[in-house]
Amino acid sequence: MFWDFGEKSEIIRERVKIARGIQLKRFKDDRVFSNSQMSYKMVRKYCKLDDISRDLLKIALTELGFSARCYDKILRVSRTISDLEGKENINSDHVSEAIQYRSLDRNMWM
Repeated sequence: MFWDFGEKSEIIRERVKIARGIQLKRFKDDRVFSNSQMSYKMVRKYCKLDDISRDLLKIALTELGFSARCYDKILRVSRTISDLEGKENINSDHVSEAIQYRSLDRNMWM
């Protein structure tokens, strides 16, 4: 019987390498190496949102009770998801996925 467990490790590894290259290029003048190291100012510079994504994030903050600190974490993860897809801009799918990860993380520690 054939089992489909999603993407093969080699494909995932290649996407991660490409995303890391994108991040290294993005931060070449900033003295950081990954999205997780972005300062508040850098998050504002590199994590631009369209109106739909911004509204989605606002809803998550109010409805799910996320803090301002969570806001920046969600943006960093959204940026990484976008990089993994090879997309230049963050879109609402990226923000939604990042919110889901944050919700899972939050539920596991409560």
